[in-house]
Amino acid sequence: MSLLKAFVLGMLIPVSLAAPLLAQDRPDARMIFEQVDLNGDGQVTLDELQGVPAARFARMDTDADGTLSRDELIAARQQRQAARIDGLLERADADDDGALSMEEMMAARPEGRGRQGNPERMFDRLDADANGSVTQAEFDEAMTAMRERRGDHGQRHRG
Repeated sequence: MSLLKAFVLGMLIPVSLAAPLLAQDRPDARMIFEQVDLNGDGQVTLDELQGVPAARFARMDTDADGTLSRDELIAARQQRQAARIDGLLERADADDDGALSMEEMMAARPEGRGRQGNPERMFDRLDADANGSVTQAEFDEAMTAMRERRGDHGQRHRG
C-alpha cells in the first residue's frame, strides 16, 4: 500500500465513521419549532418567524454591543457542536460511560448509510483511473462531484 493510499484511507475512514452519526444530530422539528416560537406560547406567528434572525443574533451577542466578535462567533459554534455531541452520546453511548467505543459508533450508524463505512468502496470512488492510488486531482474531483450531488457548491449555510 502506497504512503498516499494509507494517508487517504487513514483520513477518510474515521471521518466516514463519525459523519453519519453527527449528521443525525441536526435539530429535529420540535427543537426548531421551539426556537421559532419566540414567546413560547405553542404557536408561531409571522412576526415571530420574521424575528428569528434578530433573536439568534441577540443570543450570540453576549456582550450586547450590537456586533458579533470572533470570540462570540466561536462560542456560538462551540455551543451548537456541544449540543450535537451531547445528542450523539445520548443516543449511542450504550454503557453510559460518557465515551463512545468503536462498537458503539458502529451500532449507532443510521440504516442505509453503511456504504460510507466501506473503505474499499470509498477508495474505488476516489481512484478514478483505478490504478491503485489517488492523486490530489482525483480527490478534488471526487469532492467537487460530492458537493454537486448534495447541491452544495462550496457555500455553507448551516446554523
